[in-house]
Amino acid sequence: MNDSGARNNPGRKSGGGVQHLGLKLLVFAALCALPLYGALSLWLRGVSVIPLAGYGVVSVLAFFLYWGDKRKARADTWRTPENILHAVELAGGWPGALLAQQVFRHKTRKVSFQLVFWLIVLLHQVFWIDQLFLGAHLFALF
Repeated sequence: MNDSGARNNPGRKSGGGVQHLGLKLLVFAALCALPLYGALSLWLRGVSVIPLAGYGVVSVLAFFLYWGDKRKARADTWRTPENILHAVELAGGWPGALLAQQVFRHKTRKVSFQLVFWLIVLLHQVFWIDQLFLGAHLFALF
């Protein structure tokens, strides 16, 4: 867990803003389009506001969990377990987690973590494609 070599990498900038901000915002907007459209349509049709509120609340939670974990990593203290971060992402916090990864430059280089993170994002995309365009038949199988 203690990978001080990654934190003290002299080839990596320690400060400054998000690199390639315009491109990253475009990708973020594209990834959020389906979940936002789906959650908004559920709310506007009077079905439920929970998905819309859930994405917002859990994303804020994820953002602060990443912020706290980054602070703990710098202080070399007890860290937030990765399975907790992934559980919050799966619960709908992946947009906040994605923002936090870029803002804090945290968990962006660990391949195993990123693989699980992007599988969670893909799962959310497939869920909303199924809900919006395929008649919710795919997830009815489970």
